[in-house]
Amino acid sequence: MTNAEMSHGKGFEVHTIFEKIAGYYDRMNLVMTLGRHTRWCREVATRAAPPAGGQLLDLATGTGAIALAAAQIYPTVAVTGVDFSEAMLARARIKSGAGTVRWQQADATRLPFDDESFDAITEGYLLRNVEDPAGVLREQYRVLEPGGRIVILETCPPSGPMKPILTWGMRTIVPLLGQTVARDRSSYTYLESSTLGFTSPQHVADVLGELGFQNIGWSKKFFGTNVILWATKPSR
Repeated sequence: MTNAEMSHGKGFEVHTIFEKIAGYYDRMNLVMTLGRHTRWCREVATRAAPPAGGQLLDLATGTGAIALAAAQIYPTVAVTGVDFSEAMLARARIKSGAGTVRWQQADATRLPFDDESFDAITEGYLLRNVEDPAGVLREQYRVLEPGGRIVILETCPPSGPMKPILTWGMRTIVPLLGQTVARDRSSYTYLESSTLGFTSPQHVADVLGELGFQNIGWSKKFFGTNVILWATKPSR
């Protein structure tokens, strides 16, 4: 993504935040999910199920948690981790096992890959941070091989009887943790608001279906505040 492309709108705001929080991103994920984040990333990688010798693309790779899990689980698969934040990628590149992943800075709305380049696609917390989630998923459909699977880790707004308590907790605790753990309340106030303002798993599933994906499903995590969704591009 060029400076011109990031010079306005939500993309610029999100890019600025993720450049800023890269140094303590892993620590905050660990604290906010009570240690569950690593397990979810491994589940995402496992559900992607690329074929031996295949290609896996991890979008919004951040500091590389899903990409590194995939490289460990599938040692014969070529894993590419993509993010638009160079600060995040810099953190990913110094982690144990980073040499097994190809790291690339790119914009998820305009992927620099040919049609049907990857056998599987994973992503973590991408959709709530873009202006056009359907457009981003359409790009993923384009670069995914027929028969390939997409697996998405996302937050989702609370629902059900616990909605008032969970909403209060997210509005109060997440910014407080940002202040306490990262000395950055404002960035985590944005992340809290983007979570509460994001759409439901059912709506994401509907968009996936409209784009042509099949075998769509999801599993909620952590009192329904996170979700893993999956879908398959039809075979020819």
